[in-house]
Amino acid sequence: MPRQSTRTEPSAEADHHAIIKSKVGYVVGDKMDKTIVVRVDTLTPHPLYKKRVRRSRKFLAHDETNEAQVGDYVRIAEGRPRSKRKSWQLAAVLRPSAGRIQAEQVAADLKAEEA
Repeated sequence: MPRQSTRTEPSAEADHHAIIKSKVGYVVGDKMDKTIVVRVDTLTPHPLYKKRVRRSRKFLAHDETNEAQVGDYVRIAEGRPRSKRKSWQLAAVLRPSAGRIQAEQVAADLKAEEA
């Protein structure tokens, strides 16, 4: 009697997509090269009083082009581990900080005056 294989072959119809975790938060640190610190806030109910309490957690994320600055509202996505604490990467800058918008506007105004 031939021995039957116990391995299961992946079927063509079963399409397995990896679910990538993502979080949104504010950049609170950008002093390191190609690394940002993102604070992610969550609201959880208090176990006894049931009032919603804000909890925050910091994540280190990889920023290849150093585009995110302190105060930016960003989305980070889970990726491969790049160091002991850094396994997230910058996915998008959702809303730049107010100071950054003003600085870009002043630079554009100065360019327009020179021309």
